[in-house]
Amino acid sequence: MDVIADFLTRIRNSSLVKHKLLEVPFSNIKREILRVLLENGYILDYKIEKNKKIIKIALKYYKKETPVIHKIIRISKPGLRKYCKYTSIPRVLNGLGIAIISTSSGVITDKQAKKKKIGGEILCYIY
Repeated sequence: MDVIADFLTRIRNSSLVKHKLLEVPFSNIKREILRVLLENGYILDYKIEKNKKIIKIALKYYKKETPVIHKIIRISKPGLRKYCKYTSIPRVLNGLGIAIISTSSGVITDKQAKKKKIGGEILCYIY
């Protein structure tokens, strides 16, 4: 089972029905993706429970109506991994969205990867 695709689907579905809070099972890759989303302003906050089994996520909305996250697209899948060099990292919505990339120096955005000149596995696009 693809835990990242399940995680992204939970975020997508919760934002479509305008839930304010969301609970997902804990994993280190999910924590790193949430850190990137928080740094780029796509979510309000997240909290890891004491027993490290659940992450609570506070979703963000424009004027309490429109979700900030319009689309989340999973790119690299367990059956077909997608890797790219830093010179061929794609731009999401002509620079308005972000691509989350897993690199040797951690999970970062496409802009940070180009600045550091690091390629890696493209996890997802968010806009």
